This record gives sequence, C-alpha cells and structure tokens, in this order.
Amino acid sequence: MEQQEIQTLRALMEYEAARTEPPESFPHLPDVPAGRYTDPRFFELEQAEIFKKSWLFAAHLDEIPEPGCYMKWEQAGEPVVLVHTEQGEVKAFYNVCSHRGAPVVTEPKGKRLRLTCKYHGWSYSLNGELKAIKDPEDFRDLDFSCRSLADIRCETFGKFIFVNFDPDAVSLLDWLGPIADEWREFQFDQCRLSARHSFDLECNWKIAMEAFIESYHAIQTHPQILSFPGGDNSQYDVFGDHLSRTITAQGIPNPGQADRYSVQESVEAMTGPGGFERAQELTGLDADTITSRQAIGAVRRDEFAAFMSPEMLATVTDAETMDSILYLVFPNFAPWGGFQSQITYRYRPDGMNPDGCIMDIYLLDGFAADQPRPADAKTIRLDYDQKYADADGLGLLGALFDQDAGNLPEVQRGLMASKSRKAITASYQELRIRHFHETLAKYLACLLYTSPSPRDQRGSRMPSSA
Repeated sequence: MEQQEIQTLRALMEYEAARTEPPESFPHLPDVPAGRYTDPRFFELEQAEIFKKSWLFAAHLDEIPEPGCYMKWEQAGEPVVLVHTEQGEVKAFYNVCSHRGAPVVTEPKGKRLRLTCKYHGWSYSLNGELKAIKDPEDFRDLDFSCRSLADIRCETFGKFIFVNFDPDAVSLLDWLGPIADEWREFQFDQCRLSARHSFDLECNWKIAMEAFIESYHAIQTHPQILSFPGGDNSQYDVFGDHLSRTITAQGIPNPGQADRYSVQESVEAMTGPGGFERAQELTGLDADTITSRQAIGAVRRDEFAAFMSPEMLATVTDAETMDSILYLVFPNFAPWGGFQSQITYRYRPDGMNPDGCIMDIYLLDGFAADQPRPADAKTIRLDYDQKYADADGLGLLGALFDQDAGNLPEVQRGLMASKSRKAITASYQELRIRHFHETLAKYLACLLYTSPSPRDQRGSRMPSSA
C-alpha cells in the first residue's frame, strides 16, 4: 500500500474516532416500512423480481468436485440440478425431463455419467443433451436436438458457483464489479470447503442478513468480544447497486473500552492462551513494547505459512491477516475477505414463508497446492431449537451467532406488531442496510413499500416462545 493511501486511511480513522454526529454529506433517508419484512405480497414480489433476476450463490465447487458430480438446488423456488461436466465446466439445468416433466435427478447429490429420468428412463449427457429413450420406435419423429434439458445461466468465480434465471442479466463479473479484484487477492479459488452449516431461523431473510452488515449491535449483544474488535469505528463502504462492505479493525478494544483490557487480553482473545508469548518469540519484541496488532499479525503469519507461499505472504497486509472484512453481494451472498476468516454466509427464504429463513455458513480452509484434495465436506443442518454453539467447527462464532439468533425472532414479531410499522436506521453505522433497501426498491420499481398489510390487524404467527 502506498504511503499516501496509508495517510488517507489514518486520517479517516481519526475522523471517525472523533465524530459525534452524522457526517454532513449524509442526508436523511426514508425509514424502512415494516411491510418489507412481514407482508406475504411483498415477499412474492421479491421472489419474482429479486431471486429470479439476480446472480445467486448456489454452491461451492467442492460440493461437486469431479466430472460427473451433481447436486440438486431448489433454493430459489425452482427445481435445478448443478452438474460438473466432463469438460470441467459447471452447468445448471432445470431438473425436468423433456418428456413429461419428471425429475432427472432425485437424490440430493451424487455422481453419474448420465442423468436418467426415474419415471420413464430418458437419459441425458452431463451437458444436458438427450442421448437415449425407452422404446424409440414409439417416437418416430422425435428430434433429440430439440429435447435437451433446459439450461440456466451459470457462472463461477473461483470455486463459487452462481446461477441467474434471467437470460438478459449482466455477466457475473459485471455484477461483482470492483470487488472481484480484491477477491482474487484472497485466493478463494485455492480454498477448500471444510464444512457447511445450515440453520433455520424464525425471521424474514432480510432481518437475518441485516444483523451481519452492521456493528452497531455489538456492544449490547456481544459484550464478551469488546476486548478485540473496534466495532464502533467500523468502516462502511458501498459500491454501485450490488456491493457493500464493512471493515472492522481487530486486535484493539472497542472505543470506550480500551482502559478495561490489557494488550495480552486483546491478543489472546483472538489467538488463544499462550498467543501473547508466542508473538514475542516470533517478533523479538518484549511485552512492554509489542502492540496487540503486531502480536496478532505475527501469529497469523506464522499460521498462514503452512499453506501460503513466502512470496505471497510477504505481500499480505496486517489488515488482511486479522481484520473483519465482510461483504454483501446483492441480494444474499456474504463472503468474508482477507485471510483470517474465510467464511461465507448466505441468507435464503424458507420456502414461501416470509417469517422464516435459512442461514448457510460455508467454512473455507486454505491448503497447500501440493497437498491432496481433502475429503468431501460434511453438511450440518440445525433446526430452530438447536444452537450454533453445538455445531462442530464454529468455535467462538457459534456463541456469537446464538446471541444474534436470539434477537432475530423478536425483531420479526416486533415489526409485525409495531405501531409505527417502520424501522429506523442510523445514518452511517447502518448505511449498508439503507443501501440494500435502495437497491431493493430499484428492482421492485418502487420508492417505498407503504401499502398496509392484511396482516397488520392480525396477531403474530410466530410461536409465543420465539
């Protein structure tokens, strides 16, 4: 990073630390109507105008790692099968036989050379071409070339697989915009999928998503982490219509809490017991002179050396080794950047229920190129009454997710019962929420959703214990 860029970032951080009111450049924006989270009619509009016209994260390549591998994907309300072809491409087709509409794949995932309809035995190549039918003499004029599986736009970025039902949509790279260059630096294509967790949540999918694109809630909801993230000084960025980002410095206590924690406490909150002493050995600095970020950076770099080349390691910044860098690609794909937490979130509706959603958490691990590909990742599904902390592999994040998940059903119930029928957002710390809703309005061709919901006069459908 150039010295001028460093000085600019430092000046911005100092400005944010001293700011006591919204920046002058931030106008007052409209409140968000509660109907956007609660009204079934609005939910149906989203299904038609958002999920059918956006690039949707569908899967990680490690879920279909070899030619012949396939998996069903029905998370956008359509029967879809993703296929890893013999040419090494990933394609998406409607999971619908061209004969009479039966599925060509019934198992969640598997590996085949042909996709064969279980109903009447019509079979297709991995490229979707009709290859064989039962009793061909009974279909004398059948043109096989016109009976291929109906394809869906499918593009990849690294190992991330995306689909788009709109044939006229922009390319995936155009959709991602400038963030694609940053992600290439993070080498997502070199990461393996170590585990996937799916959690049922009793709230609208946007309520779940919004909990992870602001740090405003951290002090009240996550008091146990105040020793290492500077959440109140998080940087919020928006890019065009489809992209936003939060950068939260790690290794420093939250503003206002700095006097409560020692350097050692901040370091070992992120590195674990013994991390402070290990950092001193790695840097040659003593306990009185080493800073928390120097210490954490040294430990992280030592860990990254197991899978990162010395040349690349030399170019990685301390921010990329330790800071929280969380993106959102409209509408519901949220990967972490940097190298310390290569995790990806996805928030998707639970069927056609506006009051429920599913949060998917993809855990990614870097591994050396000369190592054999790890074993297939397992999928862990947790129901409403199960806790994130009980899931293998989430560690500290599990407890944090449980705290977030404890808020979300109550938010859903509150918005359904709220007298104002509106949600209010902060000018800067909730900037990304405002940005998301502005884009949402563009796709739905409306400035605001203001019509009353038929549910306004009804009681909540949520369980009383939620």
